[in-house]
Amino acid sequence: MKIHKAEKTDLAKVAKITRDTISSVYPRYYPAGAVDFFLKYHSDDEIKEDIENGRTYLCYNDEDEAVGTVSVRENDIGRLFVLPEYQGKGCGTMLMDFAEELICRNYDEIVLDASLAAKGIYLKRGYREIEYKKEKTDNGDFLCWDIMIKKVKDK
Repeated sequence: MKIHKAEKTDLAKVAKITRDTISSVYPRYYPAGAVDFFLKYHSDDEIKEDIENGRTYLCYNDEDEAVGTVSVRENDIGRLFVLPEYQGKGCGTMLMDFAEELICRNYDEIVLDASLAAKGIYLKRGYREIEYKKEKTDNGDFLCWDIMIKKVKDK
């Protein structure tokens, strides 16, 4: 596996990984309104902006297929998704290691929004919850998540 910075021409790849993962995994953790909210939140415009600003990366498998993605904005890790059929095969760990290393170059701590689906993974990596968030969706369902932080350097 390898990681490369996403190019403008990779918009469809990043969008597909993001939407396929949300559509497959999130219904096991969230009601329909929350899943729809996630899908709208990760719009092509949002993805395009992150790619154009050099914040998005793709993980490729040995067959050179894009199977995961992550975005890094300053000290914030976002849009970390791995296609369901590639979960548990090291791509997510590789993307997290890569993102954390990028952030550690310039920051003392890493921040991320943790979905219910991913919270356990972040806890195992040393993140801790600093805030619980809840938002009512258009159809009345609730979307719940945690803001998590990890200290990477002592000041």
